Parts: sequence; structure tokens; C-alpha cells
Amino acid sequence: MKRVYESYDESDGFRILVDRLWPRGISKEAARLTAWQKEVAPSPELRKWFCHKPELFEEFRVKYIEELRTDEQKQKIIKEIITMTSKGRVTLLYGAKDPVYNHAIVLQDELNKIID
Repeated sequence: MKRVYESYDESDGFRILVDRLWPRGISKEAARLTAWQKEVAPSPELRKWFCHKPELFEEFRVKYIEELRTDEQKQKIIKEIITMTSKGRVTLLYGAKDPVYNHAIVLQDELNKIID
């Protein structure tokens, strides 16, 4: 997992942007994506409610996991990402400035639980 603004590296493998909104200031060419899976991101309502406030993160985590486990579209994308992991390394890309309090952390944790 890494910020989409970090430099591309061949070891990234499949590069999947997991943000609903396109990150500011980066071109599609510079992002070097394999896929943009915006539908796996938190719902617009949840994203706006959280607003990257660390004090809301634990409650956000619970709500986002609920979305990941109950939303059919998100479940479909999770299955696609898991299939990709069987073919090689997958790097989840996100645009948030905070490397600790963001949805990609929650998504990665959920994917790891499924894979393990």
C-alpha cells in the first residue's frame, strides 16, 4: 500500500487506486494504474462524515467494514483484488495525506483477513 503520489516501482505489481475521487495534481499517465476501483471506496456519505478526522477513525472503521461486507459491488471488487493477488503483488494506492487514518488501511486489513 502506498500513496498514489509516491514514485512508481516495478515491484508494485498490480497498482490499484482505491479512492472514489481522482487524486489532485497527478495525471493518469503518472499514476501508472492497473485499475481504478473507485466503487470499493467508502460511500460518499461515509467519506464526507469521516473527513479524515483521527478522532472519528475507529467509528469510521466499523462503518466502512460494514459497507465492505454488505455491499455487493464492493464484494465483487474485493474478489477481483484477491484474484489478482494470486497472480502477483498488488499495491493499493490512495491519495490521502495521512498514512494511518484513511480507508485504504481498513481495506488492506479486511483483504488480509480474507486472504489469511
